[in-house]
Amino acid sequence: MPYLLSLLDKSPIEEGSTAADALRATVRLAQKAEELGYHRFWVAEHHSMLNLASSAPEILIAYLLARTARIRVGSGGVMLQHYSAYKVAETFNLLASLAPGRVDLGVGKAPGGFPLSTRALQVGAGPAAKPDFARQLSDINTYLAADPASEGPHATPFPPAAPERFLLGVSVDSA
Repeated sequence: MPYLLSLLDKSPIEEGSTAADALRATVRLAQKAEELGYHRFWVAEHHSMLNLASSAPEILIAYLLARTARIRVGSGGVMLQHYSAYKVAETFNLLASLAPGRVDLGVGKAPGGFPLSTRALQVGAGPAAKPDFARQLSDINTYLAADPASEGPHATPFPPAAPERFLLGVSVDSA
């Protein structure tokens, strides 16, 4: 059985380099992966890490989609606890509208950084106001599978092919 090869990049900032250098290296790596026939290229979400330039994967994904032609590009992953499921669905539907059939949405439960950055990301959303992770997953699935004729908020635009979804887990709790 053949395997589909994929890469995950964190946009590491090498000693003596800048974030801009790291992001250019990520673009080159994605282009090389596409040239070599890799199936997908994912970028990770990490916050307040001085040696990584991957704090906003959705922006980097858009940039990578514009600089490649065939390879699937996605998140490994978006740390859903920091965001509205609706906003994530809108963002990834827009990406999938820009590059139909090439967008992956990997979501995870980990904080993707340190406690101070987690607090900064979740300002204004106390623990009692935040839905639990299972609820967020249910919500994002509802928004991504919405029927334009249905009631409720629509995560527009509706892409010709929905982003492929992945649930990432590194522990019993997150899995």
